[in-house]
Amino acid sequence: MAALLQVSGLHAAYGPTRVLHGIDFALEEGSITALLGANGAGKTTTLRALCAMVQTSGEIRFGGTRIEASATEDIVRLGIAHVPDGRGTFVNLSTEENLRLGAYVRKDKREVERDFERIYAYFPRLKERRHQQAGTLSGGEQQMLAVSRALMLRPRLLLMDEPSFGLAPLIVREIFDIMRAINQSEKVSILLVEQNAAMALDLANHAYLIETGRVVLSGTSAEIKQNDAVRRSYLGY
Repeated sequence: MAALLQVSGLHAAYGPTRVLHGIDFALEEGSITALLGANGAGKTTTLRALCAMVQTSGEIRFGGTRIEASATEDIVRLGIAHVPDGRGTFVNLSTEENLRLGAYVRKDKREVERDFERIYAYFPRLKERRHQQAGTLSGGEQQMLAVSRALMLRPRLLLMDEPSFGLAPLIVREIFDIMRAINQSEKVSILLVEQNAAMALDLANHAYLIETGRVVLSGTSAEIKQNDAVRRSYLGY
């Protein structure tokens, strides 16, 4: 299967503070890839680097085209959607207005209207609350909204940062099941940053372990699950 995303020698920094130290990884078209690691390892920074939200150097190829010099809005137009940590809810807007913001770069307005029903089929609760102020939604509903807003872009690649954070286990399971369905039925590739390593490895095809801004281990999810150090440090057995 062809690589949709290829990253080579990626460095990233916040001012003088360097966070990523030349990481390499790839994501195949139609796959789910997980980035694992402790807090502060550089996982969130990796997603931000892909969206040109931090200082970077190195090479990033998306669909074979180099994008590391592109502006954030141009990266979005290429079909890379980012679901940030903290969800990024526009709290004073309604649920439906938040979703419309996800489609702001699209020109196919008729298809955008059809996509509301597609999104609401995945997340019926959002349809029930489409006129409700988004800041009054529960944490789980706001995470559903963040995912849905990204899907309104009709992305080729979905970058997801800690989708389980602060949510009840049943809600997390529901969201992960929907992510799997989106990947399988719509062939949206997913790059997942997730502290719950066990759930991430159950969902993903491939995984990379990042420590202090460097990739220290990579393999299929099945291979990573069998690694003794990963089992002790991240899986708890």
